[in-house]
Amino acid sequence: MKAASTPREDIVIIVGVDGLRAGLEAVAWAAHEAVLRDVPLRVVYAVPAWCLDRGQAGPYSGVASWMRDGGHVALAEAVAAAQRAEPKVRVEPALVGDDPRLALIKESREADLLVVGDSGLGALRGKLVGSVAYGVAGHAVCDVVVVRKWRSPPRPEIVVGVDGSTAQPAVLEFAFKEAALRGNDLRAVLAWDWHDLIRTDVLGTEPEASRRTLAEALAGWQETYPDVRASTDVVQGHPVDALSHAAEGADLLVVGSHGHGILTGMLLGSISQAMMHHAPCPVGIVRITS
Repeated sequence: MKAASTPREDIVIIVGVDGLRAGLEAVAWAAHEAVLRDVPLRVVYAVPAWCLDRGQAGPYSGVASWMRDGGHVALAEAVAAAQRAEPKVRVEPALVGDDPRLALIKESREADLLVVGDSGLGALRGKLVGSVAYGVAGHAVCDVVVVRKWRSPPRPEIVVGVDGSTAQPAVLEFAFKEAALRGNDLRAVLAWDWHDLIRTDVLGTEPEASRRTLAEALAGWQETYPDVRASTDVVQGHPVDALSHAAEGADLLVVGSHGHGILTGMLLGSISQAMMHHAPCPVGIVRITS
Protein backbone atom coordinates (compact mmCIF):
# COMPACT_ATOMS: atom_id res chain seq x y z
CA MET A 1 0.00 0.00 0.00
CA LYS A 2 1.29 3.44 -0.93
CA ALA A 3 2.07 5.60 2.10
CA ALA A 4 0.02 8.77 2.51
CA SER A 5 1.86 11.95 1.59
CA THR A 6 3.01 14.17 4.43
CA PRO A 7 1.39 17.65 4.40
CA ARG A 8 3.92 20.37 3.57
CA GLU A 9 3.48 22.63 6.57
CA ASP A 10 6.65 24.55 5.73
CA ILE A 11 5.12 25.79 2.45
CA VAL A 12 2.09 28.04 2.21
CA ILE A 13 -0.06 29.80 -0.36
CA ILE A 14 -0.91 33.41 0.46
CA VAL A 15 -4.06 35.14 -0.72
CA GLY A 16 -4.77 38.83 -0.15
CA VAL A 17 -8.33 39.94 0.58
CA ASP A 18 -10.11 43.27 0.88
CA GLY A 19 -13.75 42.36 1.52
CA LEU A 20 -14.69 42.80 -2.15
CA ARG A 21 -16.13 40.13 -4.41
CA ALA A 22 -12.95 39.90 -6.50
CA GLY A 23 -11.03 39.09 -3.33
CA LEU A 24 -13.39 36.25 -2.48
CA GLU A 25 -13.05 34.88 -6.01
CA ALA A 26 -9.29 34.90 -5.49
CA VAL A 27 -9.76 33.08 -2.17
CA ALA A 28 -11.77 30.32 -3.84
CA TRP A 29 -9.10 29.93 -6.55
CA ALA A 30 -6.34 29.88 -3.93
CA ALA A 31 -8.19 27.33 -1.80
CA HIS A 32 -8.44 24.98 -4.76
CA GLU A 33 -4.75 25.46 -5.49
CA ALA A 34 -3.80 24.83 -1.86
CA VAL A 35 -5.66 21.51 -1.86
CA LEU A 36 -4.04 20.50 -5.16
CA ARG A 37 -0.58 21.27 -3.75
CA ASP A 38 -1.44 19.87 -0.30
CA VAL A 39 -0.30 23.04 1.48
CA PRO A 40 -1.99 25.43 3.92
CA LEU A 41 -3.67 28.64 2.80
CA ARG A 42 -2.94 31.91 4.62
CA VAL A 43 -5.56 34.63 4.10
CA VAL A 44 -4.16 38.13 4.64
CA TYR A 45 -5.97 41.41 5.27
CA ALA A 46 -3.92 44.59 5.78
CA VAL A 47 -4.78 47.66 7.85
CA PRO A 48 -2.54 50.64 8.73
CA ALA A 49 -0.03 49.60 11.37
CA TRP A 50 -1.30 52.13 13.93
CA CYS A 51 -4.70 50.40 13.91
CA LEU A 52 -3.19 47.38 15.65
CA ASP A 53 -2.04 49.43 18.65
CA ARG A 54 -4.82 48.55 21.08
CA GLY A 55 -3.28 50.66 23.82
CA GLN A 56 -3.72 53.97 22.05
CA ALA A 57 -6.22 56.56 23.26
CA GLY A 58 -7.59 59.75 21.76
CA PRO A 59 -9.80 60.63 18.81
CA TYR A 60 -8.45 57.91 16.49
CA SER A 61 -8.88 54.96 18.82
CA GLY A 62 -12.45 54.46 17.61
CA VAL A 63 -11.32 54.55 14.00
CA ALA A 64 -8.64 51.96 14.75
CA SER A 65 -11.18 49.70 16.42
CA TRP A 66 -13.57 50.08 13.49
CA MET A 67 -10.84 49.19 10.98
CA ARG A 68 -9.77 46.15 13.00
CA ASP A 69 -13.36 44.97 13.24
CA GLY A 70 -13.79 45.42 9.50
CA GLY A 71 -10.65 43.41 8.89
CA HIS A 72 -11.84 40.56 11.10
CA VAL A 73 -15.20 40.51 9.30
CA ALA A 74 -13.48 40.39 5.92
CA LEU A 75 -11.21 37.59 7.10
CA ALA A 76 -14.14 35.57 8.45
CA GLU A 77 -15.92 35.92 5.11
CA ALA A 78 -12.77 34.86 3.30
CA VAL A 79 -12.26 31.79 5.49
CA ALA A 80 -15.88 30.79 4.89
CA ALA A 81 -15.44 31.28 1.14
CA ALA A 82 -12.30 29.12 1.16
CA GLN A 83 -14.05 26.34 3.04
CA ARG A 84 -17.09 26.49 0.77
CA ALA A 85 -14.82 26.15 -2.25
CA GLU A 86 -12.67 23.41 -0.69
CA PRO A 87 -13.92 21.90 2.59
CA LYS A 88 -10.58 20.14 3.14
CA VAL A 89 -8.44 23.27 2.88
CA ARG A 90 -6.25 24.17 5.86
CA VAL A 91 -6.77 27.91 6.21
CA GLU A 92 -5.28 30.53 8.54
CA PRO A 93 -6.52 34.15 8.73
CA ALA A 94 -4.03 36.95 9.37
CA LEU A 95 -4.71 40.61 10.15
CA VAL A 96 -1.48 42.52 9.52
CA GLY A 97 -0.48 46.14 9.99
CA ASP A 98 1.05 47.60 6.83
CA ASP A 99 0.35 49.02 3.40
CA PRO A 100 -1.43 46.23 1.48
CA ARG A 101 1.26 46.05 -1.19
CA LEU A 102 4.13 45.94 1.28
CA ALA A 103 2.30 43.44 3.47
CA LEU A 104 1.83 40.98 0.62
CA ILE A 105 5.35 41.43 -0.70
CA LYS A 106 6.69 40.63 2.77
CA GLU A 107 4.37 37.63 3.02
CA SER A 108 5.63 36.39 -0.36
CA ARG A 109 9.07 35.75 1.16
CA GLU A 110 7.71 32.67 2.89
CA ALA A 111 5.19 31.62 0.24
CA ASP A 112 5.07 29.05 -2.53
CA LEU A 113 2.53 31.19 -4.39
CA LEU A 114 0.81 34.55 -3.87
CA VAL A 115 -2.76 35.00 -5.13
CA VAL A 116 -4.63 38.29 -5.53
CA GLY A 117 -7.83 39.45 -7.16
CA ASP A 118 -7.71 41.95 -10.00
CA SER A 119 -9.55 44.79 -8.29
CA GLY A 120 -6.88 45.94 -5.81
CA LEU A 121 -6.95 45.67 -2.03
CA GLY A 122 -7.95 47.92 0.82
CA ALA A 123 -8.54 51.51 -0.25
CA LEU A 124 -6.70 51.05 -3.56
CA ARG A 125 -9.37 50.11 -6.07
CA GLY A 126 -11.01 50.97 -9.30
CA LYS A 127 -8.20 50.77 -11.84
CA LEU A 128 -8.17 48.41 -14.81
CA VAL A 129 -6.21 46.06 -12.62
CA GLY A 130 -5.80 47.06 -8.98
CA SER A 131 -2.71 48.99 -7.99
CA VAL A 132 -2.01 46.47 -5.24
CA ALA A 133 -2.17 43.50 -7.62
CA TYR A 134 0.03 45.38 -10.06
CA GLY A 135 2.58 46.34 -7.41
CA VAL A 136 2.68 42.88 -5.91
CA ALA A 137 3.19 41.17 -9.27
CA GLY A 138 6.21 43.35 -9.95
CA HIS A 139 7.91 42.89 -6.58
CA ALA A 140 6.80 39.60 -5.00
CA VAL A 141 9.53 37.09 -4.17
CA CYS A 142 7.42 34.12 -5.26
CA ASP A 143 5.22 33.41 -8.27
CA VAL A 144 1.92 35.33 -8.43
CA VAL A 145 -1.53 34.51 -9.78
CA VAL A 146 -3.90 37.38 -10.55
CA VAL A 147 -7.42 35.94 -10.57
CA ARG A 148 -9.35 37.51 -13.41
CA LYS A 149 -12.86 36.48 -14.42
CA TRP A 150 -13.29 34.03 -17.27
CA ARG A 151 -14.87 35.65 -20.33
CA SER A 152 -15.80 32.19 -21.62
CA PRO A 153 -16.64 28.95 -19.82
CA PRO A 154 -13.32 27.49 -18.62
CA ARG A 155 -11.87 24.43 -20.30
CA PRO A 156 -9.23 22.08 -18.84
CA GLU A 157 -6.21 23.65 -20.53
CA ILE A 158 -3.18 25.64 -19.39
CA VAL A 159 -1.83 28.15 -21.94
CA VAL A 160 1.79 29.26 -21.63
CA GLY A 161 3.57 32.00 -23.52
CA VAL A 162 6.96 30.96 -24.97
CA ASP A 163 9.64 33.37 -26.20
CA GLY A 164 12.77 31.22 -26.39
CA SER A 165 14.60 33.17 -23.68
CA THR A 166 16.86 31.74 -20.99
CA ALA A 167 14.07 32.43 -18.49
CA GLN A 168 11.73 30.06 -20.30
CA PRO A 169 12.44 26.89 -18.24
CA ALA A 170 10.97 28.44 -15.07
CA VAL A 171 7.83 29.47 -16.94
CA LEU A 172 7.39 26.06 -18.53
CA GLU A 173 8.04 24.26 -15.26
CA PHE A 174 5.25 26.23 -13.57
CA ALA A 175 2.87 25.60 -16.50
CA PHE A 176 3.57 21.86 -16.75
CA LYS A 177 3.29 21.46 -12.99
CA GLU A 178 -0.09 23.20 -12.98
CA ALA A 179 -1.31 21.09 -15.87
CA ALA A 180 -0.20 17.91 -14.09
CA LEU A 181 -1.84 18.94 -10.81
CA ARG A 182 -5.13 19.75 -12.53
CA GLY A 183 -5.13 16.95 -15.09
CA ASN A 184 -5.21 19.60 -17.82
CA ASP A 185 -3.83 19.76 -21.32
CA LEU A 186 -1.10 22.32 -22.02
CA ARG A 187 -0.77 24.60 -25.03
CA ALA A 188 2.49 26.47 -25.65
CA VAL A 189 2.14 29.60 -27.79
CA LEU A 190 4.90 31.52 -29.57
CA ALA A 191 4.02 34.65 -31.55
CA TRP A 192 6.12 36.32 -34.24
CA ASP A 193 5.56 39.79 -35.65
CA TRP A 194 6.23 40.47 -39.34
CA HIS A 195 7.27 44.05 -38.51
CA ASP A 196 10.34 42.60 -36.77
CA LEU A 197 11.12 40.46 -39.79
CA ILE A 198 11.17 43.46 -42.13
CA ARG A 199 13.62 45.23 -39.81
CA THR A 200 15.90 42.17 -39.67
CA ASP A 201 15.48 41.16 -43.35
CA VAL A 202 14.60 37.55 -42.55
CA LEU A 203 11.07 37.54 -43.95
CA GLY A 204 10.01 34.01 -44.88
CA THR A 205 12.26 32.21 -42.41
CA GLU A 206 10.59 33.14 -39.13
CA PRO A 207 7.68 30.66 -39.05
CA GLU A 208 10.03 27.69 -39.33
CA ALA A 209 12.52 29.23 -36.90
CA SER A 210 9.69 29.82 -34.43
CA ARG A 211 8.58 26.22 -34.69
CA ARG A 212 12.13 25.09 -33.95
CA THR A 213 12.34 27.48 -31.00
CA LEU A 214 9.08 26.16 -29.62
CA ALA A 215 10.12 22.52 -30.06
CA GLU A 216 13.47 23.19 -28.38
CA ALA A 217 11.78 24.98 -25.47
CA LEU A 218 9.48 22.03 -24.81
CA ALA A 219 12.16 19.38 -25.25
CA GLY A 220 12.37 17.24 -22.13
CA TRP A 221 9.28 18.58 -20.41
CA GLN A 222 7.00 15.99 -21.96
CA GLU A 223 9.25 13.25 -20.55
CA THR A 224 9.21 14.91 -17.10
CA TYR A 225 5.41 15.21 -17.20
CA PRO A 226 4.32 12.25 -19.37
CA ASP A 227 0.65 12.53 -18.33
CA VAL A 228 0.34 16.08 -19.66
CA ARG A 229 -0.85 16.24 -23.25
CA ALA A 230 1.00 19.19 -24.79
CA SER A 231 0.38 21.01 -28.05
CA THR A 232 2.07 23.97 -29.74
CA ASP A 233 0.90 27.04 -31.64
CA VAL A 234 3.09 29.34 -33.73
CA VAL A 235 1.08 32.49 -34.41
CA GLN A 236 1.76 35.50 -36.59
CA GLY A 237 0.91 38.65 -34.66
CA HIS A 238 1.66 40.55 -31.50
CA PRO A 239 2.17 38.31 -28.43
CA VAL A 240 -0.54 40.14 -26.48
CA ASP A 241 -3.14 39.45 -29.15
CA ALA A 242 -1.95 35.87 -29.65
CA LEU A 243 -2.01 35.02 -25.95
CA SER A 244 -5.33 36.75 -25.35
CA HIS A 245 -6.93 34.72 -28.14
CA ALA A 246 -5.31 31.44 -27.09
CA ALA A 247 -6.26 31.90 -23.42
CA GLU A 248 -9.95 32.48 -24.10
CA GLY A 249 -11.63 30.01 -21.75
CA ALA A 250 -8.35 28.49 -20.53
CA ASP A 251 -8.02 27.43 -16.91
CA LEU A 252 -4.88 29.54 -16.56
CA LEU A 253 -2.51 31.64 -18.67
CA VAL A 254 1.17 31.51 -17.65
CA VAL A 255 3.74 34.19 -18.54
CA GLY A 256 7.13 35.31 -17.26
CA SER A 257 7.59 38.29 -14.94
CA HIS A 258 9.75 40.41 -17.23
CA GLY A 259 10.25 41.19 -20.87
CA HIS A 260 12.83 39.70 -23.19
CA GLY A 261 14.63 40.78 -26.32
CA ILE A 262 14.06 44.52 -26.71
CA LEU A 263 11.99 44.44 -23.53
CA THR A 264 14.68 43.05 -21.23
CA GLY A 265 15.27 44.94 -18.01
CA MET A 266 11.72 46.02 -17.31
CA LEU A 267 10.59 45.22 -13.79
CA LEU A 268 7.41 43.70 -15.13
CA GLY A 269 7.55 43.11 -18.88
CA SER A 270 5.09 44.67 -21.28
CA ILE A 271 3.54 41.29 -22.12
CA SER A 272 2.90 40.33 -18.50
CA GLN A 273 1.60 43.85 -17.81
CA ALA A 274 -0.84 43.62 -20.69
CA MET A 275 -2.01 40.16 -19.66
CA MET A 276 -2.71 41.40 -16.13
CA HIS A 277 -5.01 44.03 -17.60
CA HIS A 278 -6.65 42.15 -20.45
CA ALA A 279 -6.33 38.36 -20.06
CA PRO A 280 -9.63 36.48 -20.41
CA CYS A 281 -8.78 34.14 -17.51
CA PRO A 282 -6.56 33.96 -14.38
CA VAL A 283 -2.91 34.82 -15.06
CA GLY A 284 0.11 33.13 -13.51
CA ILE A 285 3.17 35.40 -13.44
CA VAL A 286 6.31 33.35 -12.90
CA ARG A 287 9.08 35.05 -10.95
CA ILE A 288 12.24 35.41 -13.02
CA THR A 289 15.32 36.08 -10.88
CA SER A 290 17.91 36.70 -13.58
